[in-house]
Amino acid sequence: MPLSLSSTALVILLSCTAFARAQQGTKDLTELLQSNENLTEFTTLLTSYGDIYANLSFQSEVTILAPNNDAFNRIPYSSLGPAFEANQSQIVRSVLQYHVLPGVHPSESYNGTFAFDRTWLQNTSYTNVTGGQMVGGVQQAGPVNVFTSGMGTRSTLVTPNLRFTGGIVHVIDNFLIPPQTFIQTAPQFNLTAAGGAIENASLADYVNTHKDLTIFVPQNTAFQALGGTLESMPSSQLQRILDYHIINSSTVGYSTNLPNGTVLRTRAGQNLTITFASNSLFVNQARVLQQDLLLSNGVMHVIDNFLDPNAPSVTANPEIPTGPPLLQGTSLSDNVVPFTSYLPTSVTSFDTASASATGSFAASDIGRGTSAFGSAAASASARSTRTSATKKSTAERVESPRLEVTIMGGFLGALCWVVGML
Repeated sequence: MPLSLSSTALVILLSCTAFARAQQGTKDLTELLQSNENLTEFTTLLTSYGDIYANLSFQSEVTILAPNNDAFNRIPYSSLGPAFEANQSQIVRSVLQYHVLPGVHPSESYNGTFAFDRTWLQNTSYTNVTGGQMVGGVQQAGPVNVFTSGMGTRSTLVTPNLRFTGGIVHVIDNFLIPPQTFIQTAPQFNLTAAGGAIENASLADYVNTHKDLTIFVPQNTAFQALGGTLESMPSSQLQRILDYHIINSSTVGYSTNLPNGTVLRTRAGQNLTITFASNSLFVNQARVLQQDLLLSNGVMHVIDNFLDPNAPSVTANPEIPTGPPLLQGTSLSDNVVPFTSYLPTSVTSFDTASASATGSFAASDIGRGTSAFGSAAASASARSTRTSATKKSTAERVESPRLEVTIMGGFLGALCWVVGML
């Protein structure tokens, strides 16, 4: 439908307002990044993915969590190391997208209660959460702002609220790690028995891939207390018990979505009840020991005891640290942790073998600053001998979005001058 004269005038007015604000000293993204000496490595990475960089350059309300140079130095020692070293472009791209949040989230918008914000990471190869993968944010004593991501990774905000024409940049001291599947994440939190039991009960595919998953996971000691009984029971009976720990919902059950008295329907068909008492979170009688551990397809909460599908109405007793197990049974000899033999023999944080190896940034680029824009066609061995011609062509490609902005800005400035004369 053609715009009316009034609609056209409104568009021009809004554009001129935005243009005027841009002329009042706010830097664009390129200027902001180039003026911050602690973001040279991030600038190298971001500009080597030209489509993401160009998209960010034209945003009006976005928050970028930018890892500082020290964070890049830690890449080889993190779960991201193999992907960066092998230049797995799809994985690195997902990591970049996970550092971008729609909307402006200044540091003062966070408080002592965890907030979970959506990110640009929506690629279904790496996430299965409706609307995009989440990152947690909270303000702790100090005050210190901390962001949480996959594998329980914590990233501290070191330089807040760097404003640019498209939004805001927060400088953080550690990379955010895109959340992984349950079977990849569980061993990181010593939940090996639960991981093996899920495999043994033929629930691994469901738990690893089901969209918007919420699962309450008993700690290893809970499995140890019942190891002999659990390992000897039929797989169907074990599955029914585990199903009672999995929520059947289209909404992820982050702790912020679980106020006192919340009733949740489980995959087993019975309900669970959330209680908040004595500054602790409970599900039925079980105390939540660790909450909001992010997964690629949802969230898990670690609990101190098993939930019993035959006792759905049992309530919490906040006066005792850990209640007695509702399920009755015996442990294995020497209190061995059960089901660990069912765990996959090799579990990696990222499936680097299946990702494309034609990316444009590798671990070998770290420390080379903004002059080290990678070539998408260069192999890892060829990167160390890049020619100046390659660097020049890449730099020209990276600068093209800024050139377009400059041309458009000149046109818009002239248009606004004409409007001002009317």
